[in-house]
Amino acid sequence: MAALNGKIALVTGAGRGIGRQVALRLARDGAFIIVHYGASRDRAEAVVAEIEAAGGQGFTAGGDLAEPDAATLLFAAVDAGLQARNRAGIDILVNNAGIGLQRDVTGITPEEFDRVFAINVRAPLFIAQEAARRMGEGGRIINISSIVGENAFGGYFVGYGATKAALNYMTVSMAASLGPRGITVNAVAPGATATEFVGDMMQHAEIVERLKAETALRAIGDPHDIASAVALIASPDSKWITGEVIRASGGAQL
Repeated sequence: MAALNGKIALVTGAGRGIGRQVALRLARDGAFIIVHYGASRDRAEAVVAEIEAAGGQGFTAGGDLAEPDAATLLFAAVDAGLQARNRAGIDILVNNAGIGLQRDVTGITPEEFDRVFAINVRAPLFIAQEAARRMGEGGRIINISSIVGENAFGGYFVGYGATKAALNYMTVSMAASLGPRGITVNAVAPGATATEFVGDMMQHAEIVERLKAETALRAIGDPHDIASAVALIASPDSKWITGEVIRASGGAQL
């Protein structure tokens, strides 16, 4: 019996990269998956098709997370999609969607700052708020953070890193608030992971070797590695783990 049979999971930004692998893994573990997308509906529908081809179930729900009412609009689509399939509620939320921004204090603009905080901080907070309203005991909220929220990396991620530090704090605060209801809240913080998110960085051998050398396991992460960590926290066996920021980095910068 799959560990997540009967559970409904919403994964934001699930059309590619880590989000895609998380959606596929939770579906493999038995969950019904809502695949959120921001701009690429085709990619999201391809993920649902892959889930269904493997015997799972799910549907897509779109929404621009930069919009002030993003959470309200997203859950209107989520609720309607579930109702059409005689389902209701959310058991697992994976706040994965986010954008990167490589700027230092001398280069970041107010417009860039506002956008990265809207998508990486405001959206996860209010999506979690809406999800929590629909969750019962045993619910799981999992925020995808980053080790950049803890390390300066030369100061080149002043805005992006600040969003992940904020997400880490929100994780602990949410855990304290929702714990009495039996809902756990944790964050998974990847290190360098081979996805489109990091752009063409993985095409430069010297950068790859430097990143490997800074990691205890001497390797670059794969989206499957992060999905496995998320699946562990989503499982019933994690009921005693809450308020944690779990580094899924292969031991980066120990």
